[in-house]
Amino acid sequence: MPIIESTYKAPYFFRNGFVATVYSGLIRSVNGLIQKRERITLSDGDFLDLDWSYSEEKTERLIIILHGLEGNAQRHYITGTAKLFNQNHIDAVSVNFRGCSGEDNESFRSYHSGETEDLRQVIQHILDTTQYSEIFIKGFSLGGNVMLKYLGETTNIPVQIKAGIAVSVPCFLAGSANELHKFKNKAFHDKFKYNLKTKLLLKSKKHADKLKVADVTSIKTLYDFDNLYTSKAHGFLDAQDYYKQSSSLQFLPNIGIPTLLINALNDSFLSSECYPVKEAKNNSNLFLEMPKHGGHVGFFQKGGFYYNEKRALEFIKEII
Repeated sequence: MPIIESTYKAPYFFRNGFVATVYSGLIRSVNGLIQKRERITLSDGDFLDLDWSYSEEKTERLIIILHGLEGNAQRHYITGTAKLFNQNHIDAVSVNFRGCSGEDNESFRSYHSGETEDLRQVIQHILDTTQYSEIFIKGFSLGGNVMLKYLGETTNIPVQIKAGIAVSVPCFLAGSANELHKFKNKAFHDKFKYNLKTKLLLKSKKHADKLKVADVTSIKTLYDFDNLYTSKAHGFLDAQDYYKQSSSLQFLPNIGIPTLLINALNDSFLSSECYPVKEAKNNSNLFLEMPKHGGHVGFFQKGGFYYNEKRALEFIKEII
């Protein structure tokens, strides 16, 4: 059964989930990565910015990297992965979701935890314009949910896609939403809310016919944000309908390529449903690793690269 006993041993201070999460997100630095930006046009006329970085030697291998909520391709958990893979002869393309590359996207809609069509178009663009024969996808948090949902709902995955790696994934969104609204996560909740409301105020001015400034200022919680904007802008009835339809948990049994999911047991963002032991035991392609420590997208490790980055590379070497 593909339940993996983790070898991750967090240094003493980083056994605290809050410390691991904050240090990785705010203090860590990754230097020396050179990225080249490409803007692509989507089928609805909107755009996505892709940040490419390359191996020193020509390669036919590529990793697609997906960031989390309100992240971007310059976050250190993204650049750390890209740098390590580049050093191991694998090119990297780090995707900025709509509105996350430093410029507001054109349309009223943006991105969300279950948006797989944009990923599908990114993959097709890569297949149409490059010659990569082996493609891997690594998603963090929200981006991990997008990746898992894509792999589980798609019946005709391109043969070039060989494996997936997902880190700190809230694969049961309603449960994760409940955790984020608890006092233990107030600092994270409020930061996410502030960033999302700031962006939404810009949208309310650009799309005044669809959203009023007063509606944005009335948002008090992330649930309010999802109920007012995420659900309505993306075709869901309300926040609960969005959580239900977009959770990757229900799609895990259908994943047909080797996929590693790393969720730390002390990740304060995750509910018990986000540790899909049953699904992993019943799907030989789904490898579940549950380190005791790591926090949310933490996994600090000495030596420059973090555990989840080294583990992703190791996983790919094991299966290819």
